[in-house]
Amino acid sequence: MTAIEILSWPFIQESINQINNKEQYLNYPVIYVLNGNKEAYIGETVYFKNRMKAHLKVRKNIKQVNLIKHEHFNRSATFHLETKLINYFLGDEKYTLQNKSKTANDFTHNYYNKPYYDQQLFKELWQKLYEQKLVDNELHVIENKDIFKLSPFKDLSLEQIELKDKVLEFCEKRVTQNTSEYGNLLVIEGEAGVGKSVVLSSIFNTIQERVEEASSNLYRTENYLAVNHEEMFKTYKNIAKQVKHLKGKNFAKPTSLINMLQKEGKKADIIFVDEAHLLLTKPDTYNGFHGNNHLEEFLKLAKVVVIIYDQDQVLKLKSLWGAATLEGLKKLSTFHEEYQLTNQFRMQANDDVINWINEFKRKNLLPLPKDKNYEFKVFESLKDMHDEIKSQNTQHGLSRVVSTFDYIHKKDGGTYYVKESNGEYQLPWNTTSTKYTWAEKAETVHEAGSIYTIQGFDLNYVGVVLGPSVQYDAAKDEISIDTSKYMDKGAYTGMDRIENVNEAKEKIVLNSINILMKRGIRGLYIYSSDEVLRNKLLEYQKAGE
Repeated sequence: MTAIEILSWPFIQESINQINNKEQYLNYPVIYVLNGNKEAYIGETVYFKNRMKAHLKVRKNIKQVNLIKHEHFNRSATFHLETKLINYFLGDEKYTLQNKSKTANDFTHNYYNKPYYDQQLFKELWQKLYEQKLVDNELHVIENKDIFKLSPFKDLSLEQIELKDKVLEFCEKRVTQNTSEYGNLLVIEGEAGVGKSVVLSSIFNTIQERVEEASSNLYRTENYLAVNHEEMFKTYKNIAKQVKHLKGKNFAKPTSLINMLQKEGKKADIIFVDEAHLLLTKPDTYNGFHGNNHLEEFLKLAKVVVIIYDQDQVLKLKSLWGAATLEGLKKLSTFHEEYQLTNQFRMQANDDVINWINEFKRKNLLPLPKDKNYEFKVFESLKDMHDEIKSQNTQHGLSRVVSTFDYIHKKDGGTYYVKESNGEYQLPWNTTSTKYTWAEKAETVHEAGSIYTIQGFDLNYVGVVLGPSVQYDAAKDEISIDTSKYMDKGAYTGMDRIENVNEAKEKIVLNSINILMKRGIRGLYIYSSDEVLRNKLLEYQKAGE
């Protein structure tokens, strides 16, 4: 089998001129990497020499050209591998990428023998790049990084491409129109794991590219992406460091962005909001928000507002979105549209597993489903589950224990613990870092995370601790939530204007369980600290063996 070859030259006119015109690769599909000290550009072409001459005229901060060739390359394969390289280079973080995002029409379609190029040949290519020190990390390291999973260059599904086209068209059209007091609103709904943040990352990058294009209605517009989630905010800021058209200043927390725009007395053109279910729906003067509703303030402060929203991921009463609240804000906007994302991308699980979790969220406990491609398992002890998670972490990486917020937590530097029901085994609980997302720190395999450290992110295997608040009512044959045992006191602030407070509290707890259970790509493990629920789950598991 022919091996991949990488040929390198200085990125100067003289080197390109000296390439022998009889070389076969001059009119053959190839991939190339242009790199300098800090920046890189990745491309593919069938006219290598001409393409290099064109790059010499416009490309800056580049010192070397690296040609990648293989006798089995075809145009579909090089296009696919180019896209894949861009994503892995972003996750590698050695270079800032000069690449622009692809158009929706350029998504990598299926083609003959695609698995060979996607798996075998790409591994060989990356190993060559690693040996030549053009990249710093091996594939498995990059694949477990949050920055890689939220890459704005990721391949999108046809459904996601359709959404991206719709959003870009909405923004191009509405940003030029005069609005009333309230701007235009586009609501994108979808449950956990349908790829909402991935498509938003791609959309925002394309928007920011068009800011620099004089032919676009978005030329010189001022746009922001807001997210009220500390861990996700860190990831977006890290992506901005690696992508040429993104700037850290364009990413903000909602309250900070609102206060800044109000202080400066100006309107933004477009505000995107990821995890909009975390926006406040009432004042929070302690944290500096004095309006009635984050989204209402955004509509006053931007010509266009695009929100990514899931009503089943609300985690605090002060962020509790009733249907009437959102409908009222839609009516306030100058113009509004809606879009629903439906296809599950995160979990490699069948519909029976997804349905089991959805029914648990509704307090219905079903017999455990079977799935030969997804490991769903209940454990008798926290220690056994943790041991299995550590084993999967050694084998696959990015496997963690997480828990419902049923354990004391204070932000005073002290260590608090998730404990087994008998008190014999415990794990440090909900630690945070200012620089890294929780799951990316290797030592957190010895800890338990919370909804606040893991919401929006993937794990390979997730071990979920159902704490004392999650119980089983045998008489009613249903899940029972004891909201008094849920220790996230911040989740219950803002009870005024809520009619059925206990029902609302229950929804907060059930939403958190739904989020935790849908983190795992390859598998879900469960340990219940409530003995009755644990025994019922184990009974179902034994019956299905």
